[in-house]
Amino acid sequence: MTLESKYGAPVKVRFCKICVMSNQRPSSIAEFRHTRERKGAQYLKIDENGVCDACRYAEVKERIDWKTREKELEKLLEKHRRNDGAYDCLVPGSGGKDSAYAAHILKYKYGMHPLTVTWPPILYTDYGQVNFRNWIEVGGFDNVAFKPNGRVHRLLTRLSIENLLHPFQTFILGQKNLAPKMALRHRIPLIFYGEAEAEYGNPIAETETSLRDKAYFAMKNLDDVTLAGLPVKELMERHGLSLNDLSAYFPEDYRELGEGRIEVHYLGYYLKWTPQEAYYYATQHTGFQARPVRTEGTYSKYNSIDDKIDDLHYYTTHIKFGLGRASYDASQEIRNKHLTRGEGVALVHRFDGEFPERYFREVMEAIGIKPERFVEICDEFRSPHLWEKTQAGWRLRHVVS
Repeated sequence: MTLESKYGAPVKVRFCKICVMSNQRPSSIAEFRHTRERKGAQYLKIDENGVCDACRYAEVKERIDWKTREKELEKLLEKHRRNDGAYDCLVPGSGGKDSAYAAHILKYKYGMHPLTVTWPPILYTDYGQVNFRNWIEVGGFDNVAFKPNGRVHRLLTRLSIENLLHPFQTFILGQKNLAPKMALRHRIPLIFYGEAEAEYGNPIAETETSLRDKAYFAMKNLDDVTLAGLPVKELMERHGLSLNDLSAYFPEDYRELGEGRIEVHYLGYYLKWTPQEAYYYATQHTGFQARPVRTEGTYSKYNSIDDKIDDLHYYTTHIKFGLGRASYDASQEIRNKHLTRGEGVALVHRFDGEFPERYFREVMEAIGIKPERFVEICDEFRSPHLWEKTQAGWRLRHVVS
């Protein structure tokens, strides 16, 4: 009997032979087109030799001539560098290690004049707020922070959990869509994100250019936009929202971006990107601090720590795709040769799927979901091809070994 696979995920579960990631890892999609069914979504490709695209790209990275890539970056920057007091590039971020590294190296090594822009986390952690302040104050950057309407933000976050089991969607929408909008308004031609998603499992073809596909952050028609799993018209009619309430979450119009000649680049295309090295750099140059305690669901302390909803987000990826935060952390550290696969497997077995107790009740209260209702929603989103219910509780049918 073939068990149902939700979200278009592969029915047959396979794990990469090099890292600990499975073919259930979803590729990135444009958040403003995200529906419960994830129609047209792609998943991590594992080739006939049992190796995933992310591990194949890690091999490619070792063969890239990074000195030549850096010269390409310098040529791009020289073309756009301003000496009249204006900003010449834009770096989005909330003060994490990657945005801290990107902004600092662009300004202080390459002589650019970045404007940093921030779509704040849904619920800042204390240490996340400290890191944000240090990014600006210690690192030394101009910053524009955009805080969306709190009532609307809480509503959309709750709906994204109820309709998509995706507590992080409102943050991702702002993180990806705010930068192009701000670049247009400030007439800044270059936007730099850190590493491409292909380093973690998006199709490897995305690594062939430094440019981010506009399909991720530009729209042609408002009728194509879906927020929290609902069309804009339905959000307005059912929840009493206006276009003004929702406009902060919309991507920019294709025509506006084209006329403004805005380019969105991955800095990791030009500079070899290693998360641990970005962490050490940010610690040294912008006062970045790791979490004072281990992150629930994994063994690390410095990845994605600024939002209290971060931990819940990775718990929901474990529910939907059978992959928790330890799977993501261990896979990238195996590719960077900081862990062996055996160590990664042990860490996944120990920490993946750990319930995020630390901020759970605070998050539920903030967005208006009863804790017991959240557990019910999680069970509704478990895919039968991944989970089975036993007398002892829910159990994954397939675990990495």
